[in-house]
Amino acid sequence: MTEKNNPWDIFKNGADGSASHLKRSGGILMPVFSLPSPHGIGTFGAAAYKFADFLAASGQSYWQVLPLNPTGFGDSPYQCFSSAAGNPYFIDLDMLVDDGLLTADEVQKSDFGGELRRIDYGKLFSLRLPLLRLAAERNMRRNAAEVEQFSRCCSTQIYDYAVFTALKTHFGMKPWTEWNAGKAMPKQLVPAEFVESQADEIRLQLSIQQLFFKQWNRLKNYVNQLGIGIIGDVPIYVALDSADCWANSRHFMLDESFVPTDVAGVPPDYFSPTGQLWGNPLYNWEIHASENYAWWAERLQCAQKLYDVVRIDHFRGFESFWAVPFGETTAENGRWLPAPGMDFVNAVKKRLPGLSFIAEDLGFLTPEVHELVKNSGFPGMSILQFGFNPDASSDYLPHRVAENRVYYTGTHDNAPIMQWFAEASESERRFAEQYLALNAAEGINWGMIRGGMCSPAGIFITQMQDVLGLSAEGRVNTPGVASGNWQWRMLPHECSAALAEKLREYTRMYGRLHDCGEINFGHNTVVPREYCGKNAGTQKRYKLLVRLLRNISIQSITGRQNKIMLFHKNELSLLGEAEYDSACHSRKKTHQRIDSC
Repeated sequence: MTEKNNPWDIFKNGADGSASHLKRSGGILMPVFSLPSPHGIGTFGAAAYKFADFLAASGQSYWQVLPLNPTGFGDSPYQCFSSAAGNPYFIDLDMLVDDGLLTADEVQKSDFGGELRRIDYGKLFSLRLPLLRLAAERNMRRNAAEVEQFSRCCSTQIYDYAVFTALKTHFGMKPWTEWNAGKAMPKQLVPAEFVESQADEIRLQLSIQQLFFKQWNRLKNYVNQLGIGIIGDVPIYVALDSADCWANSRHFMLDESFVPTDVAGVPPDYFSPTGQLWGNPLYNWEIHASENYAWWAERLQCAQKLYDVVRIDHFRGFESFWAVPFGETTAENGRWLPAPGMDFVNAVKKRLPGLSFIAEDLGFLTPEVHELVKNSGFPGMSILQFGFNPDASSDYLPHRVAENRVYYTGTHDNAPIMQWFAEASESERRFAEQYLALNAAEGINWGMIRGGMCSPAGIFITQMQDVLGLSAEGRVNTPGVASGNWQWRMLPHECSAALAEKLREYTRMYGRLHDCGEINFGHNTVVPREYCGKNAGTQKRYKLLVRLLRNISIQSITGRQNKIMLFHKNELSLLGEAEYDSACHSRKKTHQRIDSC
C-alpha cells in the first residue's frame, strides 16, 4: 500500500479520513459542454482556460465537471459508450488548427448550430465527428510515435472502447446486442480475425483518444497549477450498450442470451410516484467480489487520471440496490437486493489510497446507508434547496449541515436556484426569505449562495447557473424527461471580472478563499503563488512564466515584495527586458487574448 500523494486531498490531514477534518473551501459545478465556443459545444479550448482563470480570480478551490466520457444516444454523460474513454466532442478544433491537424477553412465551413445557448447534438454527430476523424488520420501520420506510445500505454478499458467503437461503426452504430444477425455479440464471441480486419479503424479511434487526453492533460495541468482541483463524476452504473458491458458481460446480471434479467432504478417517492427506471444493467457482485473488485479498481484508476477528486454517483447502491425486472415500463415493481458495502469500500481504499472520494448519498436512504457512508469516511452530500420545509427540521438547512459534507445549491439534476424559488410552494419561499433574509437588492441567488457559504459544511459548491442568476433557461437536466437535456451553454460575456470579484468577496467573507496569488481577471492575468516564491531563482521563474504565457496575454511584469504583478502598461520587468521578450516570443500567438473566445 502506497502513501497518499494527492495535493487536492479533501481532508486536512489526508491520512485517517477523519470526518471532522474536511478543508473549508469552495468550488463551482460547470460542465465542460456548457462552456462557450464558436463550434457548437464547450471544449478544452480558450474558454476552458478563461474559466479556470475565473475560478482562480474568484478564490475557488474546485472545478466540478460531469463525466467526461463519450455520450451515447440521448446525450447523457451518465449513459456513455465507455466509462474510461474521453468524449471526442470536447477536443478543441482551434487547437487542432494550431497543431496543423485541421485547416481554418475546414473548421469555418462547418455549421455546428447558430444557437449559442443550446447544443445541437445532431449537427455535432453529422459534422464534427468527420472533422475529428480527418484530424485523427493526420495525427497518425504526423505524430505516429505519440499515437503508438498512447496505444501501448492506455488502459485495457480504453483499448476495449476503441475496438468496440470500430465494430459499432462497422455494424451501422447498432447496439452490440444486435450485431450477430439481431443477436448479441459480446467480446468473447467476436472472432479474432474479424477484430484484425478492423485494425485501421481501431488505430483511428485510439488516435482520437490520444488527442482527447493530450488536450485534457494540458488543461488539467493549467488548472492544477492555479492550485485548483478537478472533481469528476463516476456513475455507479454503466450503459448496456457500452464497451464496459460488451467486454465484461460476465460482470453483469445478464441471461444466457446476454439480455438483462433486472435493470437499475429507484423506487417511487415524493418526487416520482412511479419511481425512476434508469434501465442500466446491474452488477453481478459475486463475480466482482471473487476477483477482489479488479474491474472496479481499473475503472477508478482511469478516473484517477482524469480527476483529482471522484464523486461516486448513487453511492447508496453499494449498500443495496433497486432491481427492476427487465421489460417493466416503470420502477414500481422492483425489489431491494444486497450489495457488497464495506467489502467494496475497503478493497477500493487499499487499491487506490491516493484518491479522494465524495459519496453522493441522496435519495431514499436507510440507517444502513447512513452507516455505510459514515464507515467509509467519505464525505456525503447535502442540497441547499431541499432544506426549506416550514417545520425547520431538515438536515439540509445551512445551520444543520455537518462539517463532513459537500454542500450544493443544487446538482445537475436540480433546477437552478432562481427556477426553484419561482416554483417552490409559498410556504417554502416564505421560510427561505425569513431564514436567509432574502431580498431583491442582494438577489435571491446571492442570498442562497450566502446561506451555503456560511454553513459548517467543509466544501460548498454552487452551479455556475446560480452564480449567473439564471432560471429555467439554465437547467442542465430534468430527470424523467427524455429530451432537451444536457444542452445549456454559458454565453462568452457572462464570465466577467465583475462577477469574479463579487464571488470572491462572498468566498473570502465565509472563510473559503483559495488565494493563488496576484490576480487581475479583467486583464486575463492570473499568477499562481508558486510563480512568485521569493526563493525561486530567475531561471525557475522564467521557465514557469513561459508556460503561463502560452495561455494568457500580458504586456509587462514587475516585482513588488517578492510577488509578480502583471499589468497592461509599460513597467520594468522582474526578469529583465531580454528575458521577458524571450518568454513572450516562446508563445505561438503572442498577442492572442484568452478572452477572444
